[in-house]
Parts: sequence; structure tokens; C-alpha cells
Amino acid sequence: MYNQSRCPCKSQYRVVHTNSFVRGLHASPDAPAVDIYVNNNPIARDITYQEFTKYFPLAGGLYNIKIYPAGKTTNPIIDQNVNIPPRSIFTIAATGMLSDIDLTIIPEPPISRLPNETFLRVAHLSPKTPNVDITLPNGTKLFGDVEYKEVTDYIPIRPGTYELQAKLAGTNNIILDVPNTNLRFGNIYTVYIVGLMNGKPPLQVLIPLDGNTYLQV
Repeated sequence: MYNQSRCPCKSQYRVVHTNSFVRGLHASPDAPAVDIYVNNNPIARDITYQEFTKYFPLAGGLYNIKIYPAGKTTNPIIDQNVNIPPRSIFTIAATGMLSDIDLTIIPEPPISRLPNETFLRVAHLSPKTPNVDITLPNGTKLFGDVEYKEVTDYIPIRPGTYELQAKLAGTNNIILDVPNTNLRFGNIYTVYIVGLMNGKPPLQVLIPLDGNTYLQV
């Protein structure tokens, strides 16, 4: 599950000869709704926790990203420079608790695949949650010992409906169960683990369609 951007505004940021694409993700569990600025131009407003923006086209280069509490234009909670290589696709996530919030850069590299192939990976963005294994109910381990802010490699997986389980690494202790995960033919997915294992908002996953499924760079 994931929430599409509710931003009603059109981007004021325009570039020529665009050949990369970037979207934002609000993954900081205790941060307020935010406005996102790129090179001091607003591109998305009122982005709430768990929400993705759309993909924005950008030329390769160095960009300044500022993130403000929604409706504010002073004292950004993030002020960080990010290099966007040409011909690339990225998700840039605001991660961590508000007290130590920063940006986590998540590339979405091109993958050669057949029409009937599906690919899956995991991004562990849950602060204070230990390393995890991602398994199936029959014990099959898809990803092992994934640490905070780690993004695994993609693996091929047969299209279908799965029950995914997150366990504390090296144990059978299930900390999150995700039933009815529908992985469709030809698509590429990242399972974003967000929230707090022992707090609110609780641990859960976001499973959007990655841009490298359909964007051309």
C-alpha cells in the first residue's frame, strides 16, 4: 500500500533536456507534513508520512533540496545537496526521527527483464528496528539480515500473490506480516519498511511500483 501525492500544485521547477526522474517519499514517522523545494523552487506541498510524490524530470547535476514543515518557508528540517547522475531514476526519502532526519537516496537502476518476469527488493527505513529477514510462510528466505537504511538488490520472483513476513534477523520472531501482496507480471517493486517496531505509527510496508518499470532514461 502507499498513498499517492495529494499535492494540487504544479511544479515551478523546469529544466531543459531532462533525462533523469526523481520522486520523494516521506518516511519519517514523527515528522509533520512537509513541503519540498528543489533549488528553492517548490515541487510538492503538504506531503504526509508514508506519502510519495510523483516522479519529477530533472537534468543530471547537483541540486539543493530543502524540506520545510508544510506552509513554512524558514528553518527547513532538511537542507541537503544531492547529485543526480544523468539517465537515472531515484526515490529520495526523508528518513529517521525528526530529531535526526535526513535524506536517503534510493537508486532505481534499469533491469533487463522478460514480459513475464517480476523483480522485488527491500528498503529498510524503520528507525530503531533491528536487522530483519524477509521470508515466506514456508520458511523461504527472500532477503537476509537487512539493516536500517539498507536497500537490497532486486531479485527475480514469480508473479503471484504472496504473504511476506519480516522477522528479526536470524530468528523466527515475526514482527510484521504482510498478506495478499500482489506482484504482477513485468513489474518492479520495492518493499519499503517504515514506522516503529515498538511505537506509533506502527511498523508497516509500502509497496509502490518502481519507476524503472515504465520510465525511459
